[in-house]
Amino acid sequence: MDSGPFGDSSGDASAWLPPRNLLAPSSWRRRLWLHVLLFVLTLLTTSALGARLAFNFEHNLPAFDLESDLASFLAAFRDPALLLTGLPYSLSLLLILTAHEFGHWFACRFHSIDASLPFFLPAPTFIGTFGAFIRFRSAVKSRRELFDVGVAGPLAGFLFAIPVLGLGLALSKVVPGIGFQGEIQLGTPLLLRAVEAWLFPGVTPSDIYLHPIARGAWVGLFATSLNLLPVGQLDGGHIVYACFGERHRLVSTVTVAVLFFLGFVYWPWWVWSAVFFFLGRRHFVVFGDSALGSGRWRIFALTLIVFALSFIAAPVQYNSDQGLLP
Repeated sequence: MDSGPFGDSSGDASAWLPPRNLLAPSSWRRRLWLHVLLFVLTLLTTSALGARLAFNFEHNLPAFDLESDLASFLAAFRDPALLLTGLPYSLSLLLILTAHEFGHWFACRFHSIDASLPFFLPAPTFIGTFGAFIRFRSAVKSRRELFDVGVAGPLAGFLFAIPVLGLGLALSKVVPGIGFQGEIQLGTPLLLRAVEAWLFPGVTPSDIYLHPIARGAWVGLFATSLNLLPVGQLDGGHIVYACFGERHRLVSTVTVAVLFFLGFVYWPWWVWSAVFFFLGRRHFVVFGDSALGSGRWRIFALTLIVFALSFIAAPVQYNSDQGLLP
């Protein structure tokens, strides 16, 4: 009988009840101070960047100016009150990242897998963070468990990204030519473009100035697509291993090849393809080999749709005197 959260339906209702120790005291409480500290630091770096985004949005300035954006971190340090204006961006982004990581965490708790709380990674970059992750502290006992843990994060994050994106685009505005200004331009995932076309019918995408909340949703979607790449220890790698076992190596190799060719559109993919080629084609062994069940295969199909809606072939472009360059 399948007792996982995405398993086949059963007449035994008790099969759907979580174990009693779902929230029992565990090693997840170890170094709680470190998790809190990293989250607070990430809140600060994302709010500092968000303050700059809010200022630029209010004054119809290009969203990104590398020199000014780096200075914004120092300005927020000198005047912490500025951080309040950056909260719409930071809270939107952290809501999506937190939903993603706790999707993994609750799936781990459901299956009695010992896992850490999320480690958030602050960074003074043009998105304000390097993301977040959790760590397994005990073995994954079956491919069903691996699938549940791997898929829960991206789906939870995507679920929260949808209303955040809708709110952000509702607050966005039309500024002719804004898409061709500034040093950095962001690519557009399919979901973002679809909602733009709905809320701004007939408006050229380059004339739509995204509100900071929408930019937070953009980062959340980008993180979702990266994590769903079917390679190594990424969420997508876990999902593919759970679905196809040792055949995951072929999927990972094909993914590396596709990323290499995408490098001609966006050169950082060459770096990713090299890293994945040497480090990302292996996966830890899971010995439980029971069938996933039709419910999980339907969820697998859903993750493919989520990936298609979130993926961006050229996430970032840089302006030059001749125009945009990858």
